[in-house]
Amino acid sequence: MLTNIHPKLPMRNKNITREFYLNSLGFKEFGSTDYDDYLMVEKDQIQLHFFKFKTLDPKENYGQVYIRTDNIDLFYRFLLDKKTKIHPNGKLETKPWAQKEFSVLDPDNNLLTFGQSI
Repeated sequence: MLTNIHPKLPMRNKNITREFYLNSLGFKEFGSTDYDDYLMVEKDQIQLHFFKFKTLDPKENYGQVYIRTDNIDLFYRFLLDKKTKIHPNGKLETKPWAQKEFSVLDPDNNLLTFGQSI
């Protein structure tokens, strides 16, 4: 019955969020209509949506998304080559729960964790 999920995360500034996802993570903008307070990006089969939250305090934002990948080493290398900052506590490593993972924070402190089953 359920077919997809498109997480909606808060953003303070659409241009900054767009820049980060397109240039640092390799996403593309999705959709043919540009809304001032809404942004949609996609990469491969993943789509993320953002809503404007002008008064968001990034230190109090606990937005998180777990994104599965089938080639985590290649994607990690891609981000390093783009000089994307990896979360200081989220370097690529194998976890006890049989996942290889790493994390990044976006400009609004939304945590993106990328993982692959091993």
